[in-house]
Amino acid sequence: MVEYNHSEVEKKWQKKWMENKTFESKEDLSKEKYYCLEMLPYPSGNLHMGHVRNYCIGDVFARFHKMKGKNVLHPIGWDAFGLPAENAAIKNKIHPAKWTKQNIARMRDQLKALGMSYDWDREITTCDPEYYRWSQWLFIKMWEKGLIFRKSANVNWCPSCQTVLANEQVSGGMCWRCDSRTEHRDLEQWFIKITDYSDELLEEHKQLGGWPEQVLSMQKNWIGKSFGEEIDFTLLGTNKKLKVFTTRPDTLFGVAFMVIAPEHEIINEMKSQIANYDKVVQYALASSRKSNIERSSCKEKTGVKLEGINAINPATGGKVPVFMADYVLTVYGTGAIMAVPAHDQRDWEFAKKYNIPIVEVIKGDSPVSVEQHVYEGEGILVNSGQFNGIKSTEAFDIVSQWVDKQGFGKKTINFKLKDWLISRQRCWGTPIPMIHCEKCGIVAVSEKDLPVFLPEDVEFTGEGESPLKSSKTFVNVKCPKCGADAKRETDTMDTFIDSSWYYARYCDVHNNNAIFDGAKLNYWAPVDCYIGGIEHACMHLIYSRFLYKVMRDLGLVKHDEPFTNLLTQGMVTLDGSVMSKSRGNAVSPDKIIKEYGADTTRLFILFAAPPQKQLDWSSDGVEGCWRFINRVWRLFDVVNAKSDASASEKDVKDLLRIMHRTIKKVTEDIEREFQFNTAISSIMGLVNSLYAYKYHSNDNGVSLEVYKIVVLLMVPFAPHTCEEIWERLGHKECVSAYAWPDFDENMIKEPSIELPVQINGKLKGKIVVSADALENEVKNIINSDNKVMAYLKNKHVVKFIYVKNKIVTIVVK
Repeated sequence: MVEYNHSEVEKKWQKKWMENKTFESKEDLSKEKYYCLEMLPYPSGNLHMGHVRNYCIGDVFARFHKMKGKNVLHPIGWDAFGLPAENAAIKNKIHPAKWTKQNIARMRDQLKALGMSYDWDREITTCDPEYYRWSQWLFIKMWEKGLIFRKSANVNWCPSCQTVLANEQVSGGMCWRCDSRTEHRDLEQWFIKITDYSDELLEEHKQLGGWPEQVLSMQKNWIGKSFGEEIDFTLLGTNKKLKVFTTRPDTLFGVAFMVIAPEHEIINEMKSQIANYDKVVQYALASSRKSNIERSSCKEKTGVKLEGINAINPATGGKVPVFMADYVLTVYGTGAIMAVPAHDQRDWEFAKKYNIPIVEVIKGDSPVSVEQHVYEGEGILVNSGQFNGIKSTEAFDIVSQWVDKQGFGKKTINFKLKDWLISRQRCWGTPIPMIHCEKCGIVAVSEKDLPVFLPEDVEFTGEGESPLKSSKTFVNVKCPKCGADAKRETDTMDTFIDSSWYYARYCDVHNNNAIFDGAKLNYWAPVDCYIGGIEHACMHLIYSRFLYKVMRDLGLVKHDEPFTNLLTQGMVTLDGSVMSKSRGNAVSPDKIIKEYGADTTRLFILFAAPPQKQLDWSSDGVEGCWRFINRVWRLFDVVNAKSDASASEKDVKDLLRIMHRTIKKVTEDIEREFQFNTAISSIMGLVNSLYAYKYHSNDNGVSLEVYKIVVLLMVPFAPHTCEEIWERLGHKECVSAYAWPDFDENMIKEPSIELPVQINGKLKGKIVVSADALENEVKNIINSDNKVMAYLKNKHVVKFIYVKNKIVTIVVK
């Protein structure tokens, strides 16, 4: 018996796949395409088990659909820009490019050691000038289209990373990269008008039937579409107005005070009229040190009244005070709210704290006064002028129409989603291709001068402004319009720009003349199966959908959505805790591959849990998968061993029936259910049946053919082992290029089955019927069965229940 040497076998077949270009992909209009893609990895230096799971899941789909005869595109690349590389450069005194390339080389070797079926000829690296050239080109096209603008904005600032963060990159007041507490600063920044696509990003969720509902719900909440009224409140004694957005215009007559955000522009504009301006500024400064999450979730509401400033309620003409409070944010609505304490818990608590009168405008069935408790239910409008007596459920439209007619408001749709802030004050990112000229203003770099290269003469200190400002060769440039001395933009782009269109570049990666060839892109796109973590629902996945729509509107692509199906894999844990180096509980893929082989690693990671569920690492489970692979290997000798007994027709049919059932189960589990664990379990069952079968080499080769089916079904999960067995079976062509087996529905059915017969809940006999027998056929057989009929003699049948292929239940009196 030949022992299975996983190290030799895996290296052998990895080499052959590369030499033969087994997984090379080319456009072929005669074939149905299948584009499989895992989310672009960041080259941190080493794969962890979460990576391994992600890529193994994708590899199953890619190999399966290739064997199903589809033209498969399965590429890989590297999301290579970002702060970790720049921080490593600061720490180790090396250029981030060197650190990044070292990490890529290491991780590339690890992926190859796992036997991934990538088309390595399409590998991309986002820090390669030939890639970021097209990110810059896309930026310029969006600038020309009016989708990019620059303005001073109150932004999230990470003091540790020394850069601006988008709203989506701040979680719980902490930087998503380094977990440092963020601050707020006013800076001149670049933005992309993603808000122009807010409605479409929501409406086209209906095209995403292959996405998890949880992801769609998260995006819906993040985009945050709401219907309401924009109402102007004039500031007393001025022509200035406070604009508010409200979803409750029916409560307009109950406005008791106004609240503005600490960043609201009215603070500076009314500086001379605010009697307690110094106190207001101090409060605003304290607020700037809090995250938006802290400000909006704090139970104890704080604020400061703007002494000398009052607004006029446009519905009543009454005077209402104006407060500043940090729970009001500029990222939603207008940065100002109308407060109705009688019917909003937060407003009620604030009013009680600052002794503000409360006016009831909706009368419900509560016996408690609004002075004692807020009322947020439905009712009848009161203290609301001509609208008294109207049901609150009907008042939204009625009051809105009146407000519109009076001219101090209008119906409005509001979104939580804000324009995408893409400026980063760092070096290791795509340079923004813009030039600042004193005469011409802001001018785009000429397309013929792309890419704008990152300079080599940069000082990495981790302090102050963008490191690019330290490079004289980079900063100083001639204006492309007038030829005068000018300055380059020194901010770089958010790295999410690079990772939000890369899937399109894979379709035409070697094109030096265009971002991609539209015909090639439209052949492969959209991605048929996209795989990654659910944590990307509100950043990467929204940005990618947005940029794809931009490329569509630029005439570059013809589809609306980039990803047809999305699979969000669960985390890999150890004893219930997420694996991490800091916890000291990370399991090294290299160690497992060295000891057990890539196929065992793959098999365990795919067998231990369904892809979408959490997977808890188990050394015993790894051992079990190793034993199973060796069991499949040894089966070669078993099926080729001479048997003394001869197989009967029934023996052969029983084995073939199990085989066809297994083919069907594995096919459907991969193709429709994404349940790799149950697919593998079915293969294990077929292997057990082959070991139990006693007629090898004496059944006209049937058991050998069944063994070949085992090998074919195992290819997506353990490709190296299958390639080696396939070769031992005498095949010259790689099994990876072989056709997936078909199943025969007729072979799956049992010719006859035994049905239990219950009478009044007790088993009284069994009958033999043909599989899928109709009820009349079952009744006829029972009527001819003397044993069962003896229990029915002189009885009245009340109910006759037949569960096909399961049981017969009879109720008698």
